[in-house]
Amino acid sequence: MKRAAVARSRPLIQERLLPPVIGAAAAAALLVVAVRDPGQPGHYPSCPLYAVSGLYCPGCGTLRCLHALTHGDLGAALGFNVLTVLALPYLAFTWAAWLRRSRTGVPRGAVAPAWVLWSVLCVVVVFWVLRNLPPFGALAP
Repeated sequence: MKRAAVARSRPLIQERLLPPVIGAAAAAALLVVAVRDPGQPGHYPSCPLYAVSGLYCPGCGTLRCLHALTHGDLGAALGFNVLTVLALPYLAFTWAAWLRRSRTGVPRGAVAPAWVLWSVLCVVVVFWVLRNLPPFGALAP
């Protein structure tokens, strides 16, 4: 009997601990990016897609964007990766909702309606294509 109770409590413990652990890891990573400037060579590896093809991926410029945001420079952050700036409030809200659910025990519903997920995918792909076209050079990092 005791073994079954321990087995059932593990997922509950993991479920309660995972959101704060992920939040702490994200905060630590953000602190590293705030302290170590990604614009200086040698601190971080370059984007593999850019290194191989010369094309910017949707995430190119994200480290420099986060570095600029941690230093309060919204204009520079938008210049490095506007998609990251737009996604951060949603990510923070989603993490906070996850943390609240883990504390209250409320089960998670659907991630999002299918049309929302497809729309986000389309926005990312369009952003990816546009930032690599000369007329939309402002979207490049």
